[in-house]
Amino acid sequence: MVREKVTMSTRTVQWKCVESRTDSKRLYYGRFILSPLMKGQADTIGIAMRRALLGEIEGTCITRVKSEKIPHEFSTIVGIQESVHEILMNLKEIVLKSNLYGTRDAFICVKGPGCVTAQDIILPPSVEIIDNTQHIASLKEPIDWCIGLQIERNRGYHVKPPNHFQDGSYPIDAVFMPVRNANHSVHSYGNGNEKQEILFLEIWTNGSLTPKEALHEASRNLINLFIPFLHAEEETLHLEKSQHKTTLPLFTFHDRLATLKLNQKEIALKYIFIDQSELTPKIYNCLKRSNIHTLSDLLNKSQEDLMKIEYFCIEDIKDILSILKIEKHFIS
Repeated sequence: MVREKVTMSTRTVQWKCVESRTDSKRLYYGRFILSPLMKGQADTIGIAMRRALLGEIEGTCITRVKSEKIPHEFSTIVGIQESVHEILMNLKEIVLKSNLYGTRDAFICVKGPGCVTAQDIILPPSVEIIDNTQHIASLKEPIDWCIGLQIERNRGYHVKPPNHFQDGSYPIDAVFMPVRNANHSVHSYGNGNEKQEILFLEIWTNGSLTPKEALHEASRNLINLFIPFLHAEEETLHLEKSQHKTTLPLFTFHDRLATLKLNQKEIALKYIFIDQSELTPKIYNCLKRSNIHTLSDLLNKSQEDLMKIEYFCIEDIKDILSILKIEKHFIS
């Protein structure tokens, strides 16, 4: 059924969520398709997305426990059923959601007897617990139990160092990854040169974000990683021109534009956008980033104004003048 809908769609690549469910507060599942793709593209996208989903999305968790009354990790505390090690493992499983940067402090201060759950954690305002019923410890006697917690937002998996117990501070292996698992599969259809592919993505999250949110965030992170390559050539040209800046000939851009203005009607210029001119992609993008949208906007700029635009050089100004000479014949 899904295949029929995809094969009947247009050739524009589109994505769709075909299954979504919540198995528990700490386990969300989503299944997505992307199609139609050319042969080989599905694996390229699938591998990159899986790595981004598992390694590039930030999450929040407890990274350290502070208590001066605990001698070492494998000790026991009078009146508490679990060992210190079991308590640390329970704290490791608590799922948090936040937009914080750096670290924050939290606390647990309870009086027994009774069960201690995630609901007993006193959190900073920017942090939210996904499942308040998560078990931490069982107090069997009427004791006062107070510990400090350190909360951090990061990405990936951080292993505690070998000699990690000192001064009553106990680091915890931190699993920051909100995506618990991600798989991709490829379905091919068609024959010969018309063969196309459908990419299937399966995503499981810990409840701090939905699979759809994880997909969007992983996509944004991938795009951000590739942006420097898009500007690499422009930056190289910019550096080369900057090194020879003192040797550039004096160019009376403003005077020549003034001559052009005499032969053109200002009203017409306001309705001619720069994307209607044969500008190179680099010049067009530079002008758009500088809020220059029409020929009127362009003619109101001096040579000095244009040279201040990032990645702009004297050759670009010469190209603009050549194009303006052609435009003049159509506007005069």
